[in-house]
Formats: sequence, C-alpha cells, structure tokens
Amino acid sequence: MAGPILDVAGVTKNFGGFTALGGIDLVLNPGERLGLIGPNGSGKTTLINCIAGALLCDTGRIMFNGADITRMKAYQRTRLGIARSFQIPKPFPSMTVLQNVCVPLEYAGRREGGRLLAEEGRELLATMGLEQQASADAASLTQIDLRKLELARAMAANPALLISDEAMAGLSGNEVDEILAILFKVAERGVAIIMIEHIMRAVMRFSERVICLDAGAKIAEGPPDEIVRDPNVERAYLGE
Repeated sequence: MAGPILDVAGVTKNFGGFTALGGIDLVLNPGERLGLIGPNGSGKTTLINCIAGALLCDTGRIMFNGADITRMKAYQRTRLGIARSFQIPKPFPSMTVLQNVCVPLEYAGRREGGRLLAEEGRELLATMGLEQQASADAASLTQIDLRKLELARAMAANPALLISDEAMAGLSGNEVDEILAILFKVAERGVAIIMIEHIMRAVMRFSERVICLDAGAKIAEGPPDEIVRDPNVERAYLGE
C-alpha cells in the first residue's frame, strides 16, 4: 500500500510570544479530500502556509511524497506538486483570462513536452467553466469567475496536492455549489485536496475526513458526521 502523500509531524510556529501552531500532526493520503476547519485565529492559515512554503515552521518536519520539504522554498514545493489557491484572487488584471493561466503553465507547470500553452490553457479553462471568457480581460470577471480563475491558475501547476483556501467565501448558495462541483472534478483526477473553509455545508459535503484546529492545536479529527457532533468542536465555535 502506498504511503501518505503528505506527512506533517510536530509542526510548531511562533510569532514573538504567540504560539500559532503548537505541535501539529497531519497525514494526508493520495487523492484524499480533507477539510480543515476552526474559528478565526485557530492556526489554519499558518498551517497551510507552512505546508506550501510561505512560512517556515520553527520545529517539526513536513514530508511530501517521501521527500523532506521542511526547509524548501515555496517555488520548489510547487514544482514537486503542491499548489494553493488564495482567498483573495489577484490575477494580472490587464491580461486575458487565458494569458493568466498560461503564465503559471509556463513557469510552474510540470508540463508534458510538445503541447501548446494555449491548448493546455483552454483545457484548464474548460474544466473550470471559463472557456467562454478566455479572451476577456481578467479585470472584467465577476467574483465567482475570479474564484474559478484562481483555481485554474493553481491547477496549472499540475499538482498532486491542491490547497483550496476559502474559495467560496462571500459566494451565494448556487455559486458555492459551482465551486464544489469543480473541486469534485479535480478530486476525480486523483488530486489530493485540503479544503479550508468556513461554509460548513460545503466542508461537510466535500470532505472524507475533517480536522478541526483551535488556538494552534488539533482538537478533533474524523469523518464529517462525527466532527459536527464533537463537543470540542462545538465549544471552539460556540463557547462554553
């Protein structure tokens, strides 16, 4: 049996006297859909920044596909197969939607030789439902289409692990369902996904397993139907 794609062991991160992560362990299997939840300030963003390389952890170890990536730079992790989307999309506004996807395809994608950038870019846009906007300027996109473009740019790196950071924040119910459908399609390709999200309906529907953080510690882990009934999770969100 293949080992985990991601193995986070004893990861800590301090900012001055504040402990953002207090020794986090996390194991993710290939192709698994994992939900990461917790109230604001619980350490979710710090953890994914340590996994993706935006931050270096103070202690602990992070293994990806058997390689120790603990001290690697973010671009090195991307080239190994870790990609993330950001809560606030920041495309190149003066470039077209297709050009926005071609940039990461050229510089971050683990591409197969011989294929045209534009051809690969259009395939990606079609997966996201953006093929009709390929020639439009990114600055003209609606909020839902900006989120789709953000996911497309992350997927341009051809990742084995996608970290989706609040891709549905501020969207309507129907728009949330659109993003969920895209993430399910990505997962069907065998891509492991860590979803960080405050919309509990989406997390519980998407995730095979859920981890809850609070004050830099892991307080619960298990299937979605168990997590929603866990008293520690209820206290973290609702108080005593």
